[in-house]
Amino acid sequence: MFTSNLAAQSNIKTIRLEKGEILDILLLTTKTDTEKAFENYKKTAFPIAFKKTYQPLTSFKIVETAQGNIQPSSFIFSKWSNLKNREEFIEKIEDAVPDFHLQRRNIWALFNLTYYEMANDISFNIDKDKYNVVTAYWKKEDRSFKNFMTLWLQKLTLTGGTTILQLTNGKSAMGYYYNPDIVLITHWNSKKDFEAFRKENLKMNHKGVLHVNQFILN
Repeated sequence: MFTSNLAAQSNIKTIRLEKGEILDILLLTTKTDTEKAFENYKKTAFPIAFKKTYQPLTSFKIVETAQGNIQPSSFIFSKWSNLKNREEFIEKIEDAVPDFHLQRRNIWALFNLTYYEMANDISFNIDKDKYNVVTAYWKKEDRSFKNFMTLWLQKLTLTGGTTILQLTNGKSAMGYYYNPDIVLITHWNSKKDFEAFRKENLKMNHKGVLHVNQFILN
């Protein structure tokens, strides 16, 4: 019984951030045969990032793109102590590692970054036994988009979905630009429940929506 409880707990990923801390979200696709290049990247870039308070949190495999035009393989959370450290790292890293961006291009076919400054302390759990979904929307027109999201959240609740995290006001670094107007992490008890939601979602009026990406996590 004790072992079973431990196994269950290991599938629940808890993330905590304090007010003022920065949450990074990375969408990555790694090229093949880049293990040696990544080891060099860790030796050259990671020590500087750690000095700037970088801290890896957790990661997930992206098993499917449900909507959108890209297919990342990984969804990664990390954090920094504050906005100053986060932005100084990317602004000054080439002083210490001149080929920093080249290394990234050689390792990753896709490297999209969005980061968020926490307005308050937050804590959330992602249970890998649930059907976890990340949805990113770009808006076309404010009022229509607001109405769209209100209905979206209603349909989510009606199909048994739960919102784990909702993020707005993100920033994105030049060269890695990926900045949706809203990102939501949600879950359902099963794929069947999510597909019921997606069926309703796709029938909605998307007049206020410019673009969407939606990924299934594992």
